[in-house]
Amino acid sequence: MKKCFAELIGTFALVFAGTGAIVINDVSGNGISHVGIAMTFGLVVLAMIYAVGDISGAHLNPAVTLGFWIAGRFPKQSVIPYMLSQCVGAFMAGGVLRFLFPAHATLGSTLPAGLVSQSFVLEVILTFLLMFVILNVSTGAKEKGITTGIAVGSVIGLEAMFAGKICGASMNPARSLAPAVISGHLEHLWLYLLAPPLGAGLATFACRACKDPACCPFPNKATNSRP
Repeated sequence: MKKCFAELIGTFALVFAGTGAIVINDVSGNGISHVGIAMTFGLVVLAMIYAVGDISGAHLNPAVTLGFWIAGRFPKQSVIPYMLSQCVGAFMAGGVLRFLFPAHATLGSTLPAGLVSQSFVLEVILTFLLMFVILNVSTGAKEKGITTGIAVGSVIGLEAMFAGKICGASMNPARSLAPAVISGHLEHLWLYLLAPPLGAGLATFACRACKDPACCPFPNKATNSRP
């Protein structure tokens, strides 16, 4: 329960700060800017890794939790509780933003700016790169250490900076689900629920190809039984 509560708080912070930056940028006339939004996402993830990484691993993302399980670094029985905690935290953040900014139309929902197929491929690749970095800098299912926070936060900020204007650079089903449901923008939600898990799953195979198979043994040969 402590691990799940840590995931709830961490995901709340991620969605509140990240989508909050989008909302405040809109209502302030581009006062934060696209670069500022990208930095906000990267910095809040970095901060939460340091805050709860030693408790829950600071997954903050159902796709990351799924990726750790596919890689054999996370127990199957903890996957659903983690995902539910992340979604609850995201919905809590979305609810607070709706209360604070009731007139805002999208609440920071991720929406494709161009072709849906273009955004789908981008989201798969972005999440692939994110999960590949996480798997290579983390220990088991834990994200801890100074370099881990910097690496993961940096890749999120980098990807949001260069791809956010096209696909939204979600890489996180919980981050996209809550604003979409609360604001009623469900038309492209399937894209952001499907593409990130696909990218995270592919990253586990790439990690296995690059490293000793013991680093990514897959669920039936899991070497780490604890989240």
